[in-house]
Amino acid sequence: MSHDEFVTYWQDNHTPIARDIEGVVRYQTVVPVDPEVSEFDGLAELYFDDLGALHDALGSEGSRDYDPAKGTAKAARDDVDNFLDVERRPRIIGEEVVEKDETGGDTTGLYKHSAFLVRKDGMSHDEFLDHWANTHVLLAREIPGVVRYARVVPTDPERAEFDGVAELYFESLDALRAGLGHESSRDYDPDHPKAKAPREDVDNFLSIGDRPRFVGRETVQKDVTGGR
Repeated sequence: MSHDEFVTYWQDNHTPIARDIEGVVRYQTVVPVDPEVSEFDGLAELYFDDLGALHDALGSEGSRDYDPAKGTAKAARDDVDNFLDVERRPRIIGEEVVEKDETGGDTTGLYKHSAFLVRKDGMSHDEFLDHWANTHVLLAREIPGVVRYARVVPTDPERAEFDGVAELYFESLDALRAGLGHESSRDYDPDHPKAKAPREDVDNFLSIGDRPRFVGRETVQKDVTGGR
């Protein structure tokens, strides 16, 4: 399947099913700005009010797959095989912590940098979280152009594929690249001091070589959260 065929099927066929999965209160898709250099064909992000509802619909941590028995969740799972390589699809179940938000809740059309974080050798997950939340966030949310910054912390770190996800939103692709570099690189070397400081801090808690990153444009497909 070509990338274009994938996106067409995902948006036109799968999304109308997925956004109606039982318990889903927000559903957004992120399409890469440059598929040729992207590590993934896209991101699908489904939000639930509680962990039990998520597990009922999408399965528990530690599994790339799930087997719902009924309803729209089953229909969505059955459709997945029409366009996804499930075994190569990383997934993370986590709780979102919003550290900065100037968007008013509507992120459609914004450019997002999603970094799937892996802690550096010799650091525990708890040490990683402490540095991320109490040191790095203070620097990262001041990167020029960032209009929203959120952290996703895994609900079951022992079974999660990543130690967390950092999501930084920008109003333009130029602003994103100025702050975080081009999407073809796992690393970047910014000139602006407020972008340079978080880059220098990254080496204190992340394994850059093991960190997938994704730059894409977001579309909110469903939102009944009331902006919370």
